Amino acid sequence: MSDAPNELTAAEAGRRIARGQLTSEALVASCLERIAARERDVRAWAFLDPDLALRQARRLDREAPRSPLHGVPFGIKDVIDTADMPTEYNSPIYRGYQPKWDAACVALLRHAGCVILGKTVTTEFANNHPSHTRNPHNLAHTPGGSSSGSAAAVAAALVDFALGSDTGGSVRAPASFCGIYGMRPTHGRIPLDGVCPLAASFDTAGWFARDAALLERVGRVLLADEVAAPQPARWLLAQDAFALAGGAVTNALEPALAGLAVLLGKPRPVTVANEGLPQWFEVFRVLQGAEVWAQHGAWVTRENPALGPGVRQRMQWAATVTASDAAPARQQREEIARRMHVLLDNNAVLVLPTLPGIAPLRNTPPAESDEFRARALAEWRADRLGRRSRDYWR
Repeated sequence: MSDAPNELTAAEAGRRIARGQLTSEALVASCLERIAARERDVRAWAFLDPDLALRQARRLDREAPRSPLHGVPFGIKDVIDTADMPTEYNSPIYRGYQPKWDAACVALLRHAGCVILGKTVTTEFANNHPSHTRNPHNLAHTPGGSSSGSAAAVAAALVDFALGSDTGGSVRAPASFCGIYGMRPTHGRIPLDGVCPLAASFDTAGWFARDAALLERVGRVLLADEVAAPQPARWLLAQDAFALAGGAVTNALEPALAGLAVLLGKPRPVTVANEGLPQWFEVFRVLQGAEVWAQHGAWVTRENPALGPGVRQRMQWAATVTASDAAPARQQREEIARRMHVLLDNNAVLVLPTLPGIAPLRNTPPAESDEFRARALAEWRADRLGRRSRDYWR
């Protein structure tokens, strides 16, 4: 591995900073140089203020280390509030919006002495239409998911770790497509204060890193050191999930499966969903649709012309989900949860592919021009909001 500061693991960078062998300023400057070389192609950043990042680093260089991550920079998905940088949710509705406080997860990392390098690209309000970010391993492909900017920034070595959010795979999918590590912790473990909601019973914050050890280090900050887990007693191989995956995915996982076999012995093959995984996905789709409509449907009912076509289309579908659709789906989810608790009893680990295939080609949907949307937004505000500020929705 190169000895350029931005190529160091966060653990090594933290050690060198603690020993006085490296400064946070030099590390941040190295990341900024890398960004200058690659951002034009990757397009991972929604907001970047080099001077602000360097000022943070210089201030931390004058302090005693607060944690093993002291002085290490990170990126933040732009649906997560920051007190000193705009949070725009990739929506012209919130263009220039400046929160007053950090989100809870940002505050924890700032308290640990981490440097906020910038805000990474998301889809509008973390919905599932494509962003303009490119997969750094092949620019013709997408990084996938609404946390695409965070995953691409880490994969391209623009920053060593980054925050994201995950409702239906937006940490897991980009981590897989970009060939890095992603962590979606148990729902409810990380406070979501200051994170733009999408579907409350599924939303969680998560993070990306270039090595597994860093996932744990970040987890110790965000989860208050509650990351230790007992040694797994056995592992289960989800046959039905692997059957849906392509050969390229299965082949890519073979080294990891062989390593698990050395540690834990042979796996026990299981069928996760006797009635089929597509039915499980339909349960998720219905419940998420109901919650997305409850959270964001007002943008459609108010006929906001600045709302992007991807979000508008999703809201129009979500509006069709009725109480009679959602009630049986909730019952099915409870049954699925019970079955999974039984399956994973006695400290078992379930292994299955994150995704059934490789990163798809980029396919940017047609959209109105930025100029049209900006003009429509101004007219809509004047007509509907009068003198009320842009943060009325909050």
